[in-house]
Amino acid sequence: MERFDAVVVGAGSVGLPTALALAESGLRTVVLDAAASLGQGAHKAAIGGVRATHGDPAKMRVGRHSLDAFRTWQGRYGDDIEWVTSGYAFVAYREREATMLQRLVAAQRSAGLDVVWLDGDGAHERVPALAREGLLGAAWSPGDGHCSTLLAGQAMAAAARRSGASFRFGERVLEVIVEGGSVVGVRTDRGAYASPVVVNAAGAGAAALAQRVGDSLEIASELHEAGITEAVAPFLGPLVVDITPGPGSVNVYCYQTSRGQVIFCLTPEPAILGDDLVETSAFLPQVATRLVTLIPRIQHLRVRRTWRGVYPMTPDASPLVGWSSHVEGLLHAAGMCGQGFMLGPGVGALIARMLHRELGDDDHDTLTAWAPERDFAGREALR
Repeated sequence: MERFDAVVVGAGSVGLPTALALAESGLRTVVLDAAASLGQGAHKAAIGGVRATHGDPAKMRVGRHSLDAFRTWQGRYGDDIEWVTSGYAFVAYREREATMLQRLVAAQRSAGLDVVWLDGDGAHERVPALAREGLLGAAWSPGDGHCSTLLAGQAMAAAARRSGASFRFGERVLEVIVEGGSVVGVRTDRGAYASPVVVNAAGAGAAALAQRVGDSLEIASELHEAGITEAVAPFLGPLVVDITPGPGSVNVYCYQTSRGQVIFCLTPEPAILGDDLVETSAFLPQVATRLVTLIPRIQHLRVRRTWRGVYPMTPDASPLVGWSSHVEGLLHAAGMCGQGFMLGPGVGALIARMLHRELGDDDHDTLTAWAPERDFAGREALR
């Protein structure tokens, strides 16, 4: 039986940066995934937006680390992940959303984030493609941005391998091996691995893995769809989010990639639960109506394809990160609520500090807020 310092279950948006952080910290790490290659779960459905401007203070802290990781990736590792510091613009066309966003901006600024409130004229000057009529303003965070999820995932895996991490694909974890109340390894459909630590970063499969040792993770799989247009000359600038509720949705958002395509998505309301990843005929007419109203010029673009992915959601829309209450050595990092990609590097660094017992005061606050067995009261404003 091969022996490792840590086994990471899942080679996706959380598992990849976690493997990198653990390997770079000197821990012998293996990543196990049932898929044939990395990022075949929610990771490949993510659209690539990265921001620190959240409503949850813990997400702000972790998000800042992730933002720095993506923004500086090419300079540190040499890989072009198509990072663009485009900024984010959360726009408001009703007083209710304008008031909520201004309160959030105040809280975010108090946390040290680079974000300001722009009035209607300022928002339109920043994003001229926006519909001007009724635009009350926008929360503008110039340091946020976006990149290619596929290129970033490949780059993280390559960097982790260079630091000594191993990846085993096409290998399903069947059992977390426990002796005397402590993790001693895992058993897969191909063999077994000895380790005192198992990181459950299995995405939509994390709850099932937790149940095998008696832990209950409150995660529901929500289905979201996205799409991409043909490439055109730059016209959009920042990643735009309209949080005005619409028919069947609570928001709509889009950005233009460095190659010129526009990627778009919305959050369904009510939530659509399940695991059916076949895209629907309802999505494109629904999102197109919202997008053309928000950004009239977008009506001229041809859509190349759409796709569907899973958001592992928790009751309060915040992640589950912490040690198992039943088994020593099992660490859950799941329920990322569709934000696993943008939070992943920060979560990975946090997990490395947990394993090395190097947690600071902010880390303890984050782990309290994200404890898997917490009281799920309230819900983050920005989903």
